[in-house]
Amino acid sequence: MIEEISRDEVLVGCREILGLSDVDSAVVDEDLLTALVRRSAGIHCPCSRTTLRSSLVEALQYLCDSEPTLPDRIEALIEGLVVAGDLLELHDVSVVDPDVRGTWVFAAPPGYIVRQNGEIFVIGIVADQDVFLPESLASRVGMRGLTRLISPEANEDLAMKLENQGLQRLSEKTWLRSPNAEPFDQLLARYECRLAERPLAGTVNEMEILDGEKSVTFYRGRWSSCIGKSGIFVSRRPQEFGAPIWCLAELVAGNVIRFLDFPASVSRWRGCDEAWHLQMAIDARRGQPQRYRIQLCGDEWRFDFFSPLPTWSERRFIMFGRTVPREKCLMSYVLPAGAAEIEEKFLRECLWLFRIKESG
Repeated sequence: MIEEISRDEVLVGCREILGLSDVDSAVVDEDLLTALVRRSAGIHCPCSRTTLRSSLVEALQYLCDSEPTLPDRIEALIEGLVVAGDLLELHDVSVVDPDVRGTWVFAAPPGYIVRQNGEIFVIGIVADQDVFLPESLASRVGMRGLTRLISPEANEDLAMKLENQGLQRLSEKTWLRSPNAEPFDQLLARYECRLAERPLAGTVNEMEILDGEKSVTFYRGRWSSCIGKSGIFVSRRPQEFGAPIWCLAELVAGNVIRFLDFPASVSRWRGCDEAWHLQMAIDARRGQPQRYRIQLCGDEWRFDFFSPLPTWSERRFIMFGRTVPREKCLMSYVLPAGAAEIEEKFLRECLWLFRIKESG
């Protein structure tokens, strides 16, 4: 017998199957979308981001009232899960399949990271399974933005229980590894030397550049054509298939003289991470460092950013704080007072950022 069910019943059933706490809600919120991205990744990965996004847009087309922002929301969550460790990009894995493209994402194996306060981050995706922990542990998993946490009970060796379930332990030091702090001029000098060693480029059409003359507080508005530009710029050059390639380009009167693609062959970072880090150094050298805003909210500090953060920096805010809805900025996090001071020092010394302070 076939029974007709409503849209709300479908969404409530999805939340229950995915193990979400608010099972009575029929809203396509971030928690549901995040869980669905993980579920779809377990089915389709390894695959392109486009495949992952399209699979969810198609599945939700009759459940979201034709929401025009749905593809962008899903794309942002895919990026967030790469930062959070549930999805891996090609430079994080070893494959022998020659057909695997550099733009594909992979489902990370189940693992965990123990925080200094005893809380444990759970990461990873298992193919065709919504939950890879027994009910006794799965019922204790809490959501904090894009991350999943479990708090230990009194006198409990929670890490050992997870290890016995086959999860791999990653040290906090390894998880938060970042490039060594150095003056921005040293970083720039190293990249400019590598760029100078590159051969002369042929014709490169439709290259975009991050224009240093445009406001550092409006990231999207900084992207512009290279027509008439001269100097060294963080850029994106198109390729026939796939997303544009991040690079450092030398231009003379709008013509590309040479370019250096990211990521470098010896780098463990993503191309965008190298590019964003380098742009921070370029802005600092120009005397217009990128900004962040800090605001006291009760007993926590809210950090607002106007440009993307490299993975190694954003992961620190995920580890020690949580994401919050952004207001007139690109991304926002809140941190407890003790962690805020440490992260401010990291932003100043490693990313050369400048603080805008506002009262709460």
